[in-house]
Amino acid sequence: MAKEMIILKAEERTEQGSAASRRLRRAGYIPGAVTRIEGGASLLLKINAREFGALLRKHGEQQQLLKLDISGKETAAMLREIQYHPVTGLPTNADFGEIDLSQKVRISIPLEVVGEPAGVRLEGGILQQMLHEVEVECLPTDVVDKFEIDVSELKLDQSLFVKDLKLGDAYTIVTEKTDVVALVSAPEDETAAASAEGEAGKEEPEVITKGKKDEAGEGGDKAAAAKSAKK
Repeated sequence: MAKEMIILKAEERTEQGSAASRRLRRAGYIPGAVTRIEGGASLLLKINAREFGALLRKHGEQQQLLKLDISGKETAAMLREIQYHPVTGLPTNADFGEIDLSQKVRISIPLEVVGEPAGVRLEGGILQQMLHEVEVECLPTDVVDKFEIDVSELKLDQSLFVKDLKLGDAYTIVTEKTDVVALVSAPEDETAAASAEGEAGKEEPEVITKGKKDEAGEGGDKAAAAKSAKK
């Protein structure tokens, strides 16, 4: 089910430059800009820092689709990039791109595996999720928070590939079709591994001891030969 687009309030600004940006931040705002579809011109914005931080904590930041409420006029946009302060880690700048709700966008959507694989339940295997998001093209109104991927049919030593995903006609998958989403592998034989390590541990001191004995023996032979030569 497509999610409702987030609304973020913003105000147009005219001040530019680093000094103006510092003044905005001290006043509790984040400087930003939205690139318009027509002509590619940028509209400078200022966004309430507290509201923007709350949005990021709740919804995340990666390619977030939203509506910018710019002084009462809504504009559909995608959050393209956020810059952070190197010390505080707080957002210092936000860039958006205007989008047409009737045109498809390319976006990465998280994958969540659900169900217990047969290879885990019946054969003692281990489920490994190799891919945690998939890139798709779809209309902005079809963007979802996540795709739930059923892995209950996976058996031991079987893999689920991107090409196996059934996301629906609204989505065109961009991610490489041969990428592995999840697999069920056999557990390692920990007993055998521990036994092998134990045997290796026993052999190593024997080699060291043998080497010392050889050196001592060789040294003793040389000493005896020198003593005999003096006589």
